[in-house]
Amino acid sequence: MIPKKCFFTKGVGVHKEKLASFELALRSAGLAFCNLVLVSSIYPPYCKRISKEEGVKLLRPGEIVFCVYDRESTNEPNRLVAASVGVAIPSDETQHGYLSEHHSFGETDEKAGEYAEDLAASMLATTLGIEFNPDTAWDEREQLFKMSEKIVRTSNITQSAIGNKDGLWTTVFAACAFVNDDSPAVENNKPPAPEKAS
Repeated sequence: MIPKKCFFTKGVGVHKEKLASFELALRSAGLAFCNLVLVSSIYPPYCKRISKEEGVKLLRPGEIVFCVYDRESTNEPNRLVAASVGVAIPSDETQHGYLSEHHSFGETDEKAGEYAEDLAASMLATTLGIEFNPDTAWDEREQLFKMSEKIVRTSNITQSAIGNKDGLWTTVFAACAFVNDDSPAVENNKPPAPEKAS
């Protein structure tokens, strides 16, 4: 099974229970009605990126959904948390790209997102044989990668939040969710009608 479609999503949840805050973050991201399976870092060849709205409509309640995702939680008031997924796509669409996960404390959306994007791009660059100095700044490497014409696009999706002032659990979540080809379009997340016995 090689997914042909994927979408990126994010969310944040706040609750007195840590697990419930994660559930609320999943609801915010539109994935709470599915069973998520964490997979590693490959962006499949020919995989089309679709909108979150379009992607969620293709999923069924209870469906097992493969994702590259990250999350972070805190119950420390005013503590900044972030979760991010970065992606790097090769210009040759017959080749695979890379996804990366990153979570942190004290980083803004921009900083956490750039780090995740840098991770994905660096993994792809080593696969494509692009020589670079890993100690140079991300902006410099980003230009080098794009000038090589082997990497066509890098981006990230990042969710950050400040810990609840009253000490409730705050969970942030970011994901790339893959859509199975056998998933029929489902409106309003309603399961398909059961087949009649013959």
